[in-house]
Amino acid sequence: MENSSLIYIAGHKGMVGSAIVRKLKENGFNNLLLRTSQEMDLRNQTVVNNFFEKERPEFVFLAAAKVGGIVANNTYRAEFLYDNLMIESNIIQAAYHSGVKKLLFLGSSCIYPKLAPQPLKEEYLLKGLLEPTNEPYAIAKIAGIKLCEAYWDQYGCNFISAMPTNLYGQGDNYHPQNSHVIPGLLRKFHEAKNENKLSVQIWGTGTPLREFMYVDDLADACLHLMLHYNERLFVNVGTGEEVSIKDLALLIGNVVNFKGAIEFDTTKPDGTPRKLMDSSRIHSLGWKHKMNLKEGLQKAYTYFTKQ
Repeated sequence: MENSSLIYIAGHKGMVGSAIVRKLKENGFNNLLLRTSQEMDLRNQTVVNNFFEKERPEFVFLAAAKVGGIVANNTYRAEFLYDNLMIESNIIQAAYHSGVKKLLFLGSSCIYPKLAPQPLKEEYLLKGLLEPTNEPYAIAKIAGIKLCEAYWDQYGCNFISAMPTNLYGQGDNYHPQNSHVIPGLLRKFHEAKNENKLSVQIWGTGTPLREFMYVDDLADACLHLMLHYNERLFVNVGTGEEVSIKDLALLIGNVVNFKGAIEFDTTKPDGTPRKLMDSSRIHSLGWKHKMNLKEGLQKAYTYFTKQ
């Protein structure tokens, strides 16, 4: 991929897509194709085909998806399955027909079985049942991986896939009900500080372990894979580091400068005890994350307060 290459970033308005755009521009890639969902409905095959036929992108980052938290995933199960299947199928098929040189498909760590061994290795895919609440989204992402593999096998397409761990950072969703754990906690602590509350209450015991990566590190990994990885097997992208929910809450309280107490409601569920990606494959390719968790949380909080 050259600096002059024509590159299409699907989903450039989302947290991941916008981070990829930032990373490409930082590295001198400025010949970028960008379309909003209002300009181009990626679920419409004719629209997508016409776009690829007209524009002829050479490289594609497929970061577009319908995303949401547990409640949204479990409530709009048909939409999460249908929309994501259509988006990825249309883009991958059009990329093949228009002669795209290389495509990177982005999935999610939710593709792995609910009870898979830890840390999660690439070979654990399809070795057990999925988490029921986000099964439609996970099935769509698995289908995207398998599409890339099938086009690799049948047509010789250089279509690769990456599965990121839990992400946070610029462009995240800070909705009080629909956000993920880090943006949710940042907002909760921020509001508690502003309202002079004496304590913040958090669900569960605080013992579950989670892995988090700043979104710009994922964008860096995507560029690294696009430049250096040409193999059929998908690749996990994570930090290889984990933190307990309790320690995460303490760290966020410190970043936000909340002086009150942190209380854990042990009557509420903890969720999965541990979720860690095995990222040894991408580490062996010479890539490693740069942002430590405290620095990333400070950047995320600065972004949030500016919103």
